[in-house]
Amino acid sequence: MPRIVITNIKEIIQTERTPISLPKAGSDMGILHNIRDGFIVIKNNLIEHFGLMRDLLDYSIKIDGIVISNGTVIIDEQSGVNLKLIDASEKMVMPAFCDSHTHLVYAGSREMEFSDKLRGLSYQEIAARGGGILNSAKLLHNTSEEELLRQSLNRAWEIMGFGTGAVEIKSGYGLTPEDEIKMLRVAKRISQETPLAVKTTFLGAHAVPERYKDNRVGYVNEIINEMIPVIATEELADYIDVFTEKGFFSVEDTDRIFNAGMKYGLRAKIHANQMSFSGGVQVAAKYNAISADHLEFTAEAEFKALKESETIATLLPGSTFFLEMKYAPAREMLNYGLPVAIATNYNPGSSPSGDMKFMMALAALKMKLTPEEVINAATINGAFAMDLSESHGSIAKGKVANLIVTKPIPSYEYIPYAFTTPLVDTLILNGKVITGT
Repeated sequence: MPRIVITNIKEIIQTERTPISLPKAGSDMGILHNIRDGFIVIKNNLIEHFGLMRDLLDYSIKIDGIVISNGTVIIDEQSGVNLKLIDASEKMVMPAFCDSHTHLVYAGSREMEFSDKLRGLSYQEIAARGGGILNSAKLLHNTSEEELLRQSLNRAWEIMGFGTGAVEIKSGYGLTPEDEIKMLRVAKRISQETPLAVKTTFLGAHAVPERYKDNRVGYVNEIINEMIPVIATEELADYIDVFTEKGFFSVEDTDRIFNAGMKYGLRAKIHANQMSFSGGVQVAAKYNAISADHLEFTAEAEFKALKESETIATLLPGSTFFLEMKYAPAREMLNYGLPVAIATNYNPGSSPSGDMKFMMALAALKMKLTPEEVINAATINGAFAMDLSESHGSIAKGKVANLIVTKPIPSYEYIPYAFTTPLVDTLILNGKVITGT
């Protein structure tokens, strides 16, 4: 693997001189550590060094076969050095996005429900007619694992094109032991067949399937007694999740499922408070869930529960936008001193987009977060929401080289501002150039 040297970087965004042990929270989310006119050296798959261009001469002496002449890096071709140079003049470098909540593995699409929505039906009304999650479950059941992988790989490469380098992928469109396992196997295969860093989440409690229509407790028993043991034994999931909401799963159901998952080493995540004050945040805090996601219906009681736990609030503005709901109170969360992450919730029903840059724009426009706050939410805090902060989410020596080299842009504020303008010029994942130069 060649060593990569990125030079003449207009600005390096989200640098970290010392390791961060906690996600950025409250007013700290408004702080970005950046370097103007910089360079980055990548060795193998890690960031070996970074700093000011004027300091590159001192560093380059340690690299055989490299000469500095008038600020330009020159390779001595006789030395046999395996080196790739990237000139980032007028460009910026930042960590690849960390998308900590997706449903990337699904079959088909649900644009006909979009038409129903335009005719005035609510998300709940569409679900009651057999649409929504149950519709996706039928499509997935009739799709082979290989075809499901093909469709999901297309989405994986799509999100990489938007600048994502780490992603969480949930099950939840299977709703049978066999189909939930099929989904998680596909998610694991994405981690093997792409350069993405992938975390997987078992979300069997996404909806009650038709066969348990009048017996939700029976389905919860199936999740606990049949699904969790197999999924844990096969090491298919890192986390366990529940959609805690009226018409889906109760706080009591969630408590039982989390307790069962904990016994198998599956840490909790949760879909909480999307449509009501469901009590989901409190049960997530009780189990010290790694993240509580959605959170449109939250106030001081929920803020207090999160503050007293290690659970990070993960906001999904794409769903709020698509469902035309009230946005989560992000500013109030920061004022309370909470850490906040942003994710896409990429799924066929309520957020058919895997574009983190668009989510950042929504968080800025609709939640009134600053450019600094949305960058922190989409990088280092997203990494914390997947337990990847030691290796991803910022630019630091020894971290995995997952980097976006932007197109020429005037400032980092331009990223959420120009919300449909392509951002990525070059994507580097695991120290390899994936797209671009």
